[in-house]
Amino acid sequence: MVEIQYVKHSQIDFIKWDECISRSLNGIVYAYSWYLNIVAGEWDALVGDDYDVVFPLVKKSKFGIAYVYQPLFTQQLGAFSMNIIDKGTLELIIKSIPTKFKYQEVNLNIFNKVDSSYLRIDERVTYQLDLVQPYFTLSSSYNENTRRNISKAIAMGVRVSKGLPVDDFITFFKENLSVSLSSKDIEKIRKIVQYSNEKKIGEVFAAYTAQDTLCAAAFFMKSNGKVIYLFAASSELGKKYKAMFSIVDSLINFYSESLLTLDFEGSNIENIARFYAGFGAKKSNYQRIVINNLPWFLKLIKG
Repeated sequence: MVEIQYVKHSQIDFIKWDECISRSLNGIVYAYSWYLNIVAGEWDALVGDDYDVVFPLVKKSKFGIAYVYQPLFTQQLGAFSMNIIDKGTLELIIKSIPTKFKYQEVNLNIFNKVDSSYLRIDERVTYQLDLVQPYFTLSSSYNENTRRNISKAIAMGVRVSKGLPVDDFITFFKENLSVSLSSKDIEKIRKIVQYSNEKKIGEVFAAYTAQDTLCAAAFFMKSNGKVIYLFAASSELGKKYKAMFSIVDSLINFYSESLLTLDFEGSNIENIARFYAGFGAKKSNYQRIVINNLPWFLKLIKG
């Protein structure tokens, strides 16, 4: 039986932590200490068997009540280990979350599966595409709409190149946001892109019009056998010319015949999910768990 300990942020051995994520069967970039430090600041953890299994606890406090939450820009967290984590072990880990956290909301990763009556479970979807096949085979799985949009981009003279300075990407991203983000959130994105570029695990694919105007850009991060479609933006011209279709197609071409998996990060929004599925990506489910031990009057608000 795994012995689980609660470890505060100041006591975490980050070298052992990152070694665990790197060697885990289900390791993912969101769980590395550097990434969590950027998106969450101070976070605590559950650790078992001298970092053979780890579970990050991203925490906050409001009105004097401590809670665990899923930070922005991290689709999945949960338990990570070099060994298979069965349902019994996962339930033990979740039950080891200190009771001082009155509300707990965590997106588990696709390899974590739990089935318990004491918590709420919501099924979430991500889309993934294995890139082991040649480009010709991969592109033959595109649906008709995707092929048509790639053809339109080509006809409009859109070209895609690999590489864009961090400041240029952030400026373009800010100018073409599809959702509202605070200046603090934008700064987190800048730090993620900057660090990833320095460590050679991140890259931007940029699309330009025939007049060499930047019209779309996407930042991808490569880690633990995955290429993650993390941040993307299109100008109005880029949307009109379907430039993002060309960007994803170029990335698939670039990484075809590799042992990587393209992870689109999924979406429960129909139009976005249709975009991902159009490249032949397949659904993969993960679970969002919620444990609500808030006082009754706060439960009415939080649900």
